[in-house]
Amino acid sequence: MDDIEVKTKRVDVLPIVKYYIEQLSLYEVFNKYVLTHDNCQIDVSKSLCVMVSNIICSRRPLYKVQEWLSEYSDGLGEEPLHAAPYNDDRLGRALDALFKADRGSLGAELSANAIRVHELETSRIHNDTTTVTFLGAYQTPDPQTVQLLLGHNKDGRPDCKQIVFGINTTEDGHVPLICSLFDGNTPDDKTHIPNWQRLRELIGKTDFLYIADSKLCSQENLNYIAKHEGKFITIMPKNRLEVKAFHELARAGKVHWEPAYQVESSRKRGEMVEYKTHEGLPTRDGYRLIWIHSSTKEKQDRARRKAMLHKATKELEHLGEKLNAYNLRTKEQITAKIDAVCQPVRTLLKTDLAAETIVTRVQERPGRPGPNTVYKELTTQRYRLTWAVDGKAVEQASKLDGIFPLVTNATLPAPEVLRAYKKQPFLEKRIYATKSVLEVAPVFLKVPRRIEAMMFLYFVALMVITLIERNIAKNMKQSSISKLRILPQGASTKKPTWNNMTYFFRNVILTTVLQGDQLQHVSIQGMTESHAMIIKLLGLPATTYRTLTENWWRFGAMRPNPP
Repeated sequence: MDDIEVKTKRVDVLPIVKYYIEQLSLYEVFNKYVLTHDNCQIDVSKSLCVMVSNIICSRRPLYKVQEWLSEYSDGLGEEPLHAAPYNDDRLGRALDALFKADRGSLGAELSANAIRVHELETSRIHNDTTTVTFLGAYQTPDPQTVQLLLGHNKDGRPDCKQIVFGINTTEDGHVPLICSLFDGNTPDDKTHIPNWQRLRELIGKTDFLYIADSKLCSQENLNYIAKHEGKFITIMPKNRLEVKAFHELARAGKVHWEPAYQVESSRKRGEMVEYKTHEGLPTRDGYRLIWIHSSTKEKQDRARRKAMLHKATKELEHLGEKLNAYNLRTKEQITAKIDAVCQPVRTLLKTDLAAETIVTRVQERPGRPGPNTVYKELTTQRYRLTWAVDGKAVEQASKLDGIFPLVTNATLPAPEVLRAYKKQPFLEKRIYATKSVLEVAPVFLKVPRRIEAMMFLYFVALMVITLIERNIAKNMKQSSISKLRILPQGASTKKPTWNNMTYFFRNVILTTVLQGDQLQHVSIQGMTESHAMIIKLLGLPATTYRTLTENWWRFGAMRPNPP
């Protein structure tokens, strides 16, 4: 009689991920655009789906993906058998195949699937960019890939090469639709026109509202979008003439503010944030210029100025104690140091460097002084530093606290323009999720083409977790559920994140009982009523976990063995 073998396999959140991946027809889309060679044991599409799942669930490097998958396919502590084909060499070749594919069309079809299946609203699109940092020399450039170059690094690593990663999200759930990669030294303002063109092709219209930060606000960008009947909202940089002219009016008290709306502060419970608007003269190109006053930003600006003044005065006090010695002997040396200290608040501080002439009698020659010793006079300058805060300058600066300008060609009322722009920080959270939740940077891959392909998989992974978070929030609202008790130690959350759900499902496992090669029994353990409620809120069938079979983790159809 054959021995009975019991295996314990991981399940956790992978069925949820697999369900959403299958909703997007990701395997089929990969199959359509990515070439698989006839002698390949595993479809490239399977390998790519496994890598996307790994990014979402565990974020392991390529050489550990097989080990990670084995815990689902073969069992905890078991040697890889079903997971054996998913080694790092095969996964690397899958990335090579993805790089050669038409990723533009692939991404567009995937985004179209997301819009259709999840009924996403695409009338308002937010755009932002970040930098992805790479560790290593990368001295041999690949002309076919995005170039890894030094540039303005947003990770605080100017010594590392990078690429620029752009992303677009819907206002509806902040779901990523299109990603773009640019050479590492590409300025942000050069990314908008090609990005807007891709969005126009995907959405199939031009009158969607395109919202981005101040890098969009160039004459070339705005005129291009307006010429092609597009709509935009952006923030105007501080160095524009229109900004300086408005500041003069504000300092003179000649600006009339209209109440816009109030919302509760997201940082302090019970505190209200008040917004006001003023729409004055248009920009030089004829676009609407809407000035915003935020009560929260006013407090932040005031506190920031106070902190900078405090820091500058402390540094000046310390500097005054070190004058007339070492590299602070001459007026030029001292003035340069004062300018460096006061640069952030130069218009708010008055400094005075007073010089005192000191005459000293010294011997012309060394030795013991005597009746015939000849003396000479040496003249030196000793400096004394004083400073004071310019009260009038501070008062004038305070009149600009809380103010920022928005530029648009949309016909929305000014408060609605502001509401649309205020959704931009949600995109920044998606950018943050790419680097924190998905841990995209720094990157240790060596081959640039594989890096470029892997960045596309990170985009797909971000789309999946965003759709998951969107659906659970949407269904909680429809079901009048305010909180879910899924945090550590039984704590509740109003806004469940993917990390919260990953933690909550961590102990869900599958136990299989085999006698010889025959499967005798399958049971799921670790599921509670709370897990079932989350599955329902995510839109999954109630039977998703209860009907798992031994090979539930596989993607796509089985590929026949090559002859």
